[in-house]
Amino acid sequence: MLVSGVDESLVVTERAEELCLELARLKAQAVLTRLNPAAEQRTLVIGCDSVLAFDGEILGKPADAADATRRWLRMRGRSGVLHSGHCLVDVAAGRRAEAVASTTVHFADISDDEIAAYVATGEPLAVAGAFTIDGLGGPFVERIEGDPGTVVGLSMPLLRRLLAELDLRITDLWTTVAPGGQTVEPLGNVRS
Repeated sequence: MLVSGVDESLVVTERAEELCLELARLKAQAVLTRLNPAAEQRTLVIGCDSVLAFDGEILGKPADAADATRRWLRMRGRSGVLHSGHCLVDVAAGRRAEAVASTTVHFADISDDEIAAYVATGEPLAVAGAFTIDGLGGPFVERIEGDPGTVVGLSMPLLRRLLAELDLRITDLWTTVAPGGQTVEPLGNVRS
């Protein structure tokens, strides 16, 4: 996995779906410029980015602990929509497929003490919307409507559809073990 290093503040739009998809494109492109794939291997690059749409506002990563606390005070007991943009590039073919997955997140009505304790962990400072479902923030999400992978940052059902647009199957990505115990990776390099 390569980190793109994209400055997310460069993209400005009022539409959450547009923002996360453009950031996903930029991240994929940034990784592409650093790759030197072997000619005999098929290389895929996927850029992903997520934002939370809440009360008509786009919430990416909070600026600091105070910002994360303010967000949680507003979000508790309410719902927002987490959008995750995906941009998949087949390097050898020079083709790409892209889309946005969206999932409604229902937040628990947590106490001020719980908010303070969660923010103090630092976890909400590094993620869109200031929460996770697969980490310490999981207990503060009552339920979601949609694909949990979207909230984590990579929707596998959407990835499957994007691969199909590039004439690939999700099963093409699976690592298999050949007779004799040798690991075989059908596509070679897969980068995110």
